[in-house]
Amino acid sequence: MPMNSGELAKRFEKRFADHPRIFRAPGRVNLIGEHTDYNDGFVMPAALAFSTYVAIAKRPDHKLLIYSEELPGSFEFDIEHLPKQRIGKWCDYVLGVASVLRKRTNQIHGANLLVHGEVPIGAGLSSSAAFEVASALALISMESRQVPLPEVAEICRQAENSFVGARVGIMDQFVSCMGKAGHALLLDCRSLDFQLVHIPAGIRLVVCNTMVKHDLASGAYNTRREECEEGVRYFQKWNPAVRALRDVSVQLLGRHLQELPATIAKRSTHVVRENQRTLDAAHALTAGDLDRMKKLMRDSHASLRDLYEVSCRELDIMVDAAEGLPGYCGGRMTGGGFGGCTVNLVREESADDFAQAIAERYRQRTGTNPDVYLCTAEDGAGEVT
Repeated sequence: MPMNSGELAKRFEKRFADHPRIFRAPGRVNLIGEHTDYNDGFVMPAALAFSTYVAIAKRPDHKLLIYSEELPGSFEFDIEHLPKQRIGKWCDYVLGVASVLRKRTNQIHGANLLVHGEVPIGAGLSSSAAFEVASALALISMESRQVPLPEVAEICRQAENSFVGARVGIMDQFVSCMGKAGHALLLDCRSLDFQLVHIPAGIRLVVCNTMVKHDLASGAYNTRREECEEGVRYFQKWNPAVRALRDVSVQLLGRHLQELPATIAKRSTHVVRENQRTLDAAHALTAGDLDRMKKLMRDSHASLRDLYEVSCRELDIMVDAAEGLPGYCGGRMTGGGFGGCTVNLVREESADDFAQAIAERYRQRTGTNPDVYLCTAEDGAGEVT
């Protein structure tokens, strides 16, 4: 539930008898460019107003105390002997960041942390990255050095890869750090170069939660990454300069598609063409060409469903339910897949009616009441003053 920083500070003081500093990091929605980030490709996410907050104050000893009023369990660790791998609790995202920071700096301090999360968990809006980035900023604040936000994103990605066990790319953590109100980020996941892409005036982001939770640490996500790596090994035989599927051109793909195993051919085709769709989508949004954007989002969803095979019945129903509704300017599944949310571009004057209508259509076909969020693109992480 939403909570202002003053209320969070009061709750921290009541529990720990100390005054905290408070840091926030937002979740994100990805407009287009799915499963391209860990292939060194292009993505176009936006930060959302849903945020995770971490209140922190230094302790005089070597203990790390992690607590939340919304999530189960209170956790205590010795920073000299942190777990080497996830323990299967929500605190893993904080622990992972603490572990990476300790390895990098060897000077993490004992601290009390109170975590308050507003990003829906398991909805594909990257609650994990919000946990990680807010925790990283909080823990770094206990040190006497500044860390650039792109480096914070890399620390958090490393924590999720090596500690939590989800082999995600850099997108979620990067946009949580670097998001800009009113804009999406066209991000090159290899160089980390990015440009701001203005979301046309009068367009709302309507995020529809199928209520089917997904878990990126599960095997299916990591399997997709392994399949992409196998694809790279094939293409390297034909072009040794290929380091990732991002380096495979549409022409190279076309010449050798029939020589690939069927599954690898599907995964590779999705990634190569999704990269181009993402670049085209940035041009379309910049030009205000919403008809073009609508087609690109539709093609993206079809590719994720048929070639990358990460959609599910409920996601497909939600995407279909948006078609034909007044004000609808495009939509698709967003996030890792296997459940979670769709993202829709909707004209502002129609957004409320759209939300009610798509929820009713989904309810009629599935028997489930979805959560529908009317969103705008917001700024990235920072300290709350």
